[in-house]
Amino acid sequence: MIKDALEAVQKRMADAMAKAGRTDRVTLIAVTKNHPVSAVETVAQLGVRTVGENRVQEAKEKLLTYNGPELEWHLIGHLQANKVRQAVPLFSLIHSVDSSKLLDEINKVAAKCGKIQDVLLQVNVAREASKSGLTVEDFPEVRDYAKTLPNVRVRGLMCMAPFFENPEEARPIFRVAHALYEDMKSKFPEGQIEYLSMGMTHDFEVALGEGANMIRVGTAIFGNRVYD
Repeated sequence: MIKDALEAVQKRMADAMAKAGRTDRVTLIAVTKNHPVSAVETVAQLGVRTVGENRVQEAKEKLLTYNGPELEWHLIGHLQANKVRQAVPLFSLIHSVDSSKLLDEINKVAAKCGKIQDVLLQVNVAREASKSGLTVEDFPEVRDYAKTLPNVRVRGLMCMAPFFENPEEARPIFRVAHALYEDMKSKFPEGQIEYLSMGMTHDFEVALGEGANMIRVGTAIFGNRVYD
């Protein structure tokens, strides 16, 4: 079942890329929130190499029992400052950085771990009250502050669009995020800004059309989330 669903997602990706005339590489992040570690092992055996978790504790528990091919684990959910100490050793990329305070904490913990932590800055383009992320106006200040921190390396930008019945309505939001991402490239050393993380199960084709090179897909691969 997961195999068929994954193949369907990969076909949707290929079709959207072809429609946009793109031949570059896109990373599919399998979002495993509220799915068992066996599901993670299944997608890994099928060739997925990046998984996204929303909660630090859930990722920690899965990592303890995971038995499969080597994976990159990304944190895609909101990160509280008091969870940074647990998060930094676990994740190769933290997508959801949305304040100077959080950057400070990540920098401090990463220094103690002897690590340079790769992060994305999350921008709330649509100004949704229910979602985290920097406003477009606050983004430049936090972006520039991140450059001063020796144990943090900004690799790009993350954006979440509101849920629209018609995914095409997300296009202007993704377009703004892409413009911010392109502008970032000139503000950092060449090659450092590499990732534009946007698009989920219901709107990733539109995100790919607007330049996303990381998409975060859970439901279309694993089905609806399982809650205790």
